[in-house]
Order: sequence, then structure tokens, then C-alpha cells
Amino acid sequence: MPENQELKPINFNEGTINIREEIEKYLYHWKWFVLSLVVAYFAVKTYLRYTPNQYAATTTILIGDKENNELSAFKELGLVGSSNKSLENEIELLKSRSLFERVVKDLNLNLQFYKKGRVYDSEMFNQSAPIKINFLFGNEKLYNLWATFSIITKSKTSFVFVNGLESKEYDYGQKITSSFGDLTITPLSVDRLQPGEEIIVKVSPVIVIANNYKNRVQIQVVNNSSVLKLSLNDYVTSKAQAILDYLVFQYNKDVVEDKNLISKNTNEFINERIDAINKDLKIVEAGAEAYKTTNKLTNISSEADIALQSKTALEDKIIELNSQLKLVDYVEDYINNTSKEFIPVNLGLTEKSIDESTQKYNELVQERNRIFKNSSSLNPVVINLEEQIATFKENIKQNLGSLKSSITMSLSELRQQEFRMASKIATVPRIEREFRDIERQQQIIEALYLYLLQKREENSISMAVTIPNAKIIDKAYGSNVPVAPNRRMYLMGAIALGFIVPFAVLFIVFLLDNKVHTRKDVEAVLNVPILGDIPKSKTETKVVISENDRDSKAESFRLLRTNVNFMLSSVKENAKTIFITSTIGGEGKTFIAINLASVLALTDKKVLLVGGDIRKPKIATYLNFKSTKKGLSHFLMDTSIRPKDVIQRVDGTNFDVLESGIVAPNPSELLMNGRFEEILTYGNKNYDYVLVDTAPISVVTDTLLFSHHADLFVYVVRANYLDKRLLDIPSKLHEEKRLPNMAILINDTDLERGYGYGYGYGYGYTQEVKSNKWWRKLLPF
Repeated sequence: MPENQELKPINFNEGTINIREEIEKYLYHWKWFVLSLVVAYFAVKTYLRYTPNQYAATTTILIGDKENNELSAFKELGLVGSSNKSLENEIELLKSRSLFERVVKDLNLNLQFYKKGRVYDSEMFNQSAPIKINFLFGNEKLYNLWATFSIITKSKTSFVFVNGLESKEYDYGQKITSSFGDLTITPLSVDRLQPGEEIIVKVSPVIVIANNYKNRVQIQVVNNSSVLKLSLNDYVTSKAQAILDYLVFQYNKDVVEDKNLISKNTNEFINERIDAINKDLKIVEAGAEAYKTTNKLTNISSEADIALQSKTALEDKIIELNSQLKLVDYVEDYINNTSKEFIPVNLGLTEKSIDESTQKYNELVQERNRIFKNSSSLNPVVINLEEQIATFKENIKQNLGSLKSSITMSLSELRQQEFRMASKIATVPRIEREFRDIERQQQIIEALYLYLLQKREENSISMAVTIPNAKIIDKAYGSNVPVAPNRRMYLMGAIALGFIVPFAVLFIVFLLDNKVHTRKDVEAVLNVPILGDIPKSKTETKVVISENDRDSKAESFRLLRTNVNFMLSSVKENAKTIFITSTIGGEGKTFIAINLASVLALTDKKVLLVGGDIRKPKIATYLNFKSTKKGLSHFLMDTSIRPKDVIQRVDGTNFDVLESGIVAPNPSELLMNGRFEEILTYGNKNYDYVLVDTAPISVVTDTLLFSHHADLFVYVVRANYLDKRLLDIPSKLHEEKRLPNMAILINDTDLERGYGYGYGYGYGYTQEVKSNKWWRKLLPF
């Protein structure tokens, strides 16, 4: 065998992870997984059996998105800003603690009734409880009270009141004095009172119950709309329905009250403003009246038009009179300064008598001229006509003078009227401006007054038709199918827990495990030939080899015999010396030595087994015999003893034994005195195989003192026992060549694990011995 081969570095995590190997590590302990699953399953079933069910109740509402009409008057006046109602704000209002406190108070949810049961107490909704409790103290104390008491029905007229350790019988309606206050209990339904039935009453502070339901009520927005879905899980379906319905009712009630409060305040404000504006309006109207009275006005525009028309008429009359005056002057001048006898007529004089006199005058002149043509001036007729003409002419002059005086006077008067009218017209703009200022104030105040009257009517109508903010789409309804505890989830959790717990335990065990388990663990550290695996023994018998044994243990030793002979194939002369050792005690080297001797002897070879461990001898104990001869320690101490004097054949075995003898005080010195070589020399001459059961390497140096005499060193490593870190010892010994022809034998391997390098023996033809200790199969190692 090559001995100069370079050793691999110690690396327990070398190489890639073999998934199948890792799975098989856990599958080997499948019984733990089954047991964990069964325990978890029955634990969950027990929990579900004794856990009360919870039922879900849901209600759906539509939140209105219109603005408050009550604020429209202020918004139009610019007194408040406009704001859109936020759905999130309404959700917060629905989940407000104050709202839940009112719900708890109105529904008396701080009183909880439970019907006593054998396993658990079932809750009853207080509205469906058979009794009613009347507390004879104030609500302030009740709403902050912690108390628990029981009521045990004795008959339809009496009951037992239990408060802590105190109990007393009372009649229904009788006053009860308790540690927390006075109360009375009255039946709501006598037929529902069952003798012996116990009802437990729990009183809790309102704030505690309100916070509890506040956290339990779930509100969800449906499909990004204004629809809200409210849900609540409770042990009593009717209770959850009542809570949701009353929550929505109380919310709508608060909204209506808030709206009516706004409307009321708005109405008060509008009435106050109407009274104030009414006073202002009266003052302005009185001022306008006084102004008109002072300035003698009825209608400024009409009077201005009349004044302008009058002035125009005066001007026309003045023009007309001036024209008449000029005509009079013209006629006078014509009469006085012209030689013509005829006077013009129909000149447009307003005095008709002048025209008539002028017409008569012209007729007389015409008549006189006609007569004068045929007579003389002395003609009496002519003279008479002349006198008449002169008289008419003088009358005309007088009439013209009178007309002229009359026109002059009328003209003077008209001009005075014209002046007064012009002055009056000149003051119209100022009066009109001043009156318009008064009129503008009057119109502004009057418009605001009329506007507020209109808004007061609108606000009154709004108060009369105030609608809730939340429209109920579906009233609260509950299902008879429980939603909690979720049985499917719990069962799945039990299955998961049934796998996770043993997996986690095994993972931690494997993680903290530093023991050698398989051939692979050894090969990861040692570059040493491995002779084989000796499976775990299922019996207490130390000698497991006989001629007719065909179980896996016997077959493993037969395979070991073959491998040992292969390792010793280079030894041709004398007996073959085999040393058997281990790192620490308890690894089964003595067990290996005895059975290796037995299996070698089955081939008709002479085998000598030497108990080389004189510090802690076990061969005699394992072979269950009491030696009648002295042992190796006697031989080493007494030079007179010959080898054949200490070698013996034990009954039931097919090999000779030189047991260790007594425990010597100086074993190392004895092994170094040369007498041990005599034993080996004797064995080489008289036996085919000499097997030496030596002391553990890491404990004492005895084995190393005579290790050079060995043809083969069988180094026993016990699976599930030796710490992996101790494999460094055989690694260094092999590297330093201190153990000649060293080979590893893995003892006590568990071939049923199904992972690592374990191999079975017999290929189905072995006879397995069944262990009667079934509980050992459940142990991890």
C-alpha cells in the first residue's frame, strides 16, 4: 500500500451537498415525523373542539358625496371655503372611539353574559339573555367598573348570587348589596329559566370594550367607489349584526345632528343679520323720505323732464310774445309814419279786436274812396266816413298800445319764470347725485335683506329634509358558517408544524453533531484504507461469529477477514501479527478483536488473541470466563512463566486466548522489559494469526511502544461515538508512519439510515435478529 501519499486537509464541509443524502438523513427518522404529525393533529383537533366559533357579520353602506347645503349660504357669501368630502375622513369617523363608546353604552355591551358549560362558557347577547340586571348606582361608576359574578337559577322565583367566595340566595327583583354596589335582577323570560343553570356576568369599562370593537371592526372600500363594507367577527352572530347596524345608525344620527347644528347656527345668524339689516334699511328709507321732503321731490327724473318741457314752453311763449311785440311796433309805425290809408290785416296778432277794427277801418276807407271819386270832400257822407275812419284809427292805435303794454308785461313775467326754471334745472344733477347715493345704499341693503330672507327659507327647508350621510345598501347579516378558528388553516398549520418541529430539532441535532457516523466522514479526513463497516449489533452477545451464522454482523466480519488477508498478502512467512487499537476507550476494539479471531479461526487457522490492554482488560468479561491461569501481566512480571503457561482455550471458542491478567501499577515499564516480544515470537512460531488487543492511542503510549511488531494495524473508529475532531490523531499517526500498514475499521454503523456509505451484507440471504427493544428505533442515534 502506498504510504507517502499526501493527506487531504481536514474539511468537514468539503464538496457539494448531496441532496438525496441530506433527504435520507431526515427520512431515516420518519417515525419522529409521523409521531409529530399525529401529536400536532390531535392537539389541533382538541384545540378546535374546545375553542368557541366566531361568526362574521357584514354590512354595506354608500357614503354620500354631496356638499352640505347648510353651508351654501356662507360659501356664496365667501365666508367659508369649499371642500370635498373625503372617504378616508368618513372611515376615520366610523372608527372613532367616541362613536364606539356611544354604541357600547346604548347596547350595554359592557355587560357580557356567559352560559356556564362543562368545557367552555358560551356567550349570550345581552338582548337575548333570560335576565336583566339593574344597577342602582350612577352610570359614571358603571361605565368604569370591573366586576364578575354568577347567577345560579334555583327556581322561577329565586336564584343564588355568587360574587367571589360569597354566595347568597335572593328572589328576583330583590335588592342585592354587593362589594361593587347595589343592584337588582329581574327575569325577562321565566320559561327560559332552567333550575341549576349558571349565568356568568362580566362587567367591563366602556372604554375597554369600545377599544376592543374599534380594533375588530374592519372597514374596506369596495372597488375604489364610495361604497364601504363593514365587517365584524364575534362569538354571537346577532350581537355582531346589532353592533354593525347600530354603528351605522349612530353614525347617521351624528351626521344629521351635525347638519342640523349647522343649520340652526346658520338660521340664528341669518335672523340676526335680517334684524340688523332691517334697522339699517329703515334708517336709509327714512333718510330718503326726508331728502325728498326737503327738496320737494317725488320723482327727480319726471320733474326734471317737466322742468325742461316748461322751460321750452316758456321760451316758445317768449319768442311768440317778442314776435307779437314786433308786429305791434310794425303796425304802429305803419299807421303813424306811412301815407297809405289801408292798414295790413291778418298779421298774426293775438288780439282779434285789432284785426276786426283794422278790417272795419279798411272797409270804411275803401267806401270813402269809392264815394269820394264821385263827390267832393264836402259830401256829408264823405265827412261822416272820415270821422268814422279817424275814430277807428284812433281806436286801433289805442288797442295797439294796450296790446303792446300787455305783451311787455307778459314777456317780463315769462322771462322771470324762465330764469327760475333755469335755476331749478341747474340744481337737478346735484340733487339727483345725492339722491342716487341714498338710493344706492337703500338698494344694497334691500337686496341683502331679500337675499337673507330667501336663504332663511332655503335653510328652513333644508332642516326639514335633512338626510343621513350613509345610505344602507345591505343591512348587517351574518353567516351560520364559522370563520374562526379557521379549521383548514389550523389543520394545515398542524401538518406544517408536524414537519417543521422534528425537522428543526433534527437540523439542530445535525448542526451540533460532531460525531463520526459514516465512512464518508472518515474519508473526508483520513487518506487511509478502510477495511469495512461493522453494523450495529442488535444483541447483547459479544461473540457474534459462528460457523452457521449468516446475519449481517457475521457477514461483515467475513468481509473483514477477506480485506485483512488482502492487506496481509505481502506477509509470506511466520504468523501474521495484527494489532487492534482505537483513539479512545469504548470504541469496540476488544469486540472487534474477539470476533476477528473467531472468523479467522473458522478457516481452520490457528489464532492467538492477546489481551494487550493491561490497564483496562475486557477480554475475560466479553468471553464470560474466569481464568484459571495467569495472564499477560503475570508473564511480563515473572520471568519464570512460559508463554504456554498463560495461553488457554476458552469454552465455546475456536481460538486461544492470552488474557490481560491483573491490572499492573506500571504497565508501560512492563511492556518495555522485552517479555512482550517473547509472546509475539511464540505466537509467530505456533499460530497462523496473532491478534493483539491494545490500549487506546490517545489515552496511553502503550500501543506505540511495540507498534513496530505489527504486520497490520486495524484502527477501530466507532460510528455515532467518536468526535470528528479526534480523527486528527490517526491522521497524524499515519502521516508520521508510526502505525505500520494502518487500516481503518468503522464499527457500530447503522446501515438502516440509508445515507452515507453504508452497505448491507448478505444481499437478502442473511438472517436478521430482531431486537425486542422497539423504543431504540425511535432514538435519533
